[in-house]
Amino acid sequence: MGEKAVIILHSGDMDKVYSALIIANGALAMGMEASIYFTFWGLMRLKKGELDKGPLSKMNMMGLGRQMIKQRMDKANVASLERLMSDFKELGGKIIACEMTMEIMGLSKDELQTEWIDEWGAVGSYIQEAKGASVTLFI
Repeated sequence: MGEKAVIILHSGDMDKVYSALIIANGALAMGMEASIYFTFWGLMRLKKGELDKGPLSKMNMMGLGRQMIKQRMDKANVASLERLMSDFKELGGKIIACEMTMEIMGLSKDELQTEWIDEWGAVGSYIQEAKGASVTLFI
């Protein structure tokens, strides 16, 4: 078994979604396997058209801080979340969507970007994925 990075994305904050995808893409680029378990507010970013809709975790300032950060990211040529997700999937990254969160939040599969999702699971799916991981993160 090769090296693997497994990330729990619990937050839907824009900067945390960026962190999860950048780290996961970095792991894939280094020849590791990588998967992200989207749960609670993180799962909300898998809703159709919602990947980049999250607030900033700090200094959101009713959306103004988010706009300022996006402008700075554009100026620095930071890839969009859509691009990072596309790269992640093209490089073989795995997305697990938490079914318990779907039930709690009243979400149906039809509301989510199902083409990104490789597995629908609960905590057991995450544990199975993380058992052999050399890197595990909670974001």
